[in-house]
This record gives sequence, C-alpha cells and structure tokens, in this order.
Amino acid sequence: MDPYLSIVIPIFNEEENIPALWSRLSNVLAGHFSDPGKSWEIIFTDDGSRDRSLAMLLEIAKGEPRVKVVEFSRNYGQHSAIFGAFAEVRGQIVVTLDADLQNPPEEIPKLVAKVEEGFDVVGGWRQGRQHNDSFFRTMPSKIVNAITRKTTGVFLHDYGCMLRAYRRNIVDAMLLCKERSSFIPALANSFAKRVTEVPVAHAERAAGTSKYGLWKLINLQFDLLTSFSLLPLQMLSVFGVITAAIGFLLFLGLVAYRFVHPEGTAQGVFTLFAILFFFVGCQFVAFGLLGEYIGRIYQEVRDRPRYMVKKVHQAQ
Repeated sequence: MDPYLSIVIPIFNEEENIPALWSRLSNVLAGHFSDPGKSWEIIFTDDGSRDRSLAMLLEIAKGEPRVKVVEFSRNYGQHSAIFGAFAEVRGQIVVTLDADLQNPPEEIPKLVAKVEEGFDVVGGWRQGRQHNDSFFRTMPSKIVNAITRKTTGVFLHDYGCMLRAYRRNIVDAMLLCKERSSFIPALANSFAKRVTEVPVAHAERAAGTSKYGLWKLINLQFDLLTSFSLLPLQMLSVFGVITAAIGFLLFLGLVAYRFVHPEGTAQGVFTLFAILFFFVGCQFVAFGLLGEYIGRIYQEVRDRPRYMVKKVHQAQ
C-alpha cells in the first residue's frame, strides 16, 4: 500500500546534521503521522557526499524500512537530487526539506494540513530570515523572488525556501519535464491550480557550511531567467530600439551643432567616447545573455541524463 506522505531530503556532506535531523524528524512523524491512514516514507538522496553522510544514511535505512536512500554516482546539485528522490516517491503528498535544519522538520504538519485543504502547492515563507542570513544570501533571494513572481505570475513571498509540499500529481508532472536546468518552485507552479504559502520558522544552520555560494546563487538566477521566460531577450530588443533612437537624436544634435558652431566640432569628443564605451559594454552584456541561452540549448539537445543513480538502498 502506498504511503500517505513522502518526505524528500537531498544530502551533500551533512554528517554533522544527520543525527539531529533524523531524531527530530522521527519525533514529528511519530507525533503527527502515526495513524494507519497517514503512513509515511522518507527518501534521502546522497548527492555524491565525500564525508560519512552516505554511511550514516545507510545505517538509518537498515533499521527503518520506510527509509530509502538514493545514491548518486557523483555530485549533481540540489535540484537534481530532489528530482532523483521524486522518481522514487509513492506518497499522495510530497514534502521537500533541507538537511541543514534551517527550516525545522516540526513545520511539516503545517504544510501537510494546508495541502489537505485543497491546495496543490504549499510553500514555506521563512520568518525572521533577515536576522540569520547575511546580505549576500538575502539579497539574491529577494531578486529571485521578484523575478519568479514576474515570470510565473504567482505572487509568493519566498520562492527560495526548500520546505515545500506538493500533491503527487504535481510531482508526476514535473518528472515529465526533462530539461536539465530547472527551478523546482517555479516549475511546480506552472502545473498547479491552487498555490499558497504558510509562515515557517527559520533558524541558523545547525552545523557545517552552506552549499549555496554566491556563484551557485548567480547560476540559479540564470536558470530562472532562461528556463521560464523570454523577458531578458525582449528587454534587449527594447533596449536596442531605445539606443537606436538616442543615437539618431544625438546625430541630429551634432549636425545642428556643426552648423551653429563650426569652430567647436572637436569639443565633446571625450563625452562621445564615454557614450561609445557604455554602449559597447552593453553589447557585451547582450552577447553574454544570448550566449547563455544558446549554451543551454546546446546542453538540452545533447539530451544527457540529469543525473546517474548508482544504487537505491532500502531494507526489505
């Protein structure tokens, strides 16, 4: 019989957090999902960990048949790890959770209750985050949230929170999407009819270091921009029209200035150079953005697997 709840947790070098994560998660499940009609399963994805994370997960799975461990052949990234676990889920409701305990497992029942009200996707809205994370974590997150609201047309305060709940049909729909670059919260909203969010607690990382550096956050921005919207290309077109209009007006102004002040044609040449360098710089930005789209098209047409599963571990 399929379980009622599936909990998906990507793991990458989290040996310091796994004991506390498992203890707190077990208490939550025992307290809220002990009825026969609310059975559960947990799918951990070991995303190529180089510490003792995999060994610790396998030890947990040996003593608990409702725990499954998906072992990747190497590190593929958080979103690929979540998709690897999605392929194994059997529950009616699927909850994703990070292993760093910044989003407490104790908040899971709150999201499940909201799905039971009839919502297809329920996101967590982190409370008090500004007191815990640095400017370099919160500012990119605000940018991601603003862009995602624009591209999806769904207003949510916090698209960056991984504590989220989905109906099984939404997960199945996402699995049909084979693109390599995908931002899961935005992808889920494209299939959902009813979407909401609930406030959830947010704490400092219990142990270890964040796996999301500045470069990964920037890459996430490009994933979002190029995977779900043509807005950047459209903005380039608008910018090109405006630039052409400004250039034409500047040309007319220089011609008029030549007739009025023929002796002063050499004046302002450095201003023109400054304007020229500005627009040359804009062109390089445009080339880079076009290259980003073309590069991602190249990745997609190669049709390589999003990830490789080495083995799926589960006690019988």
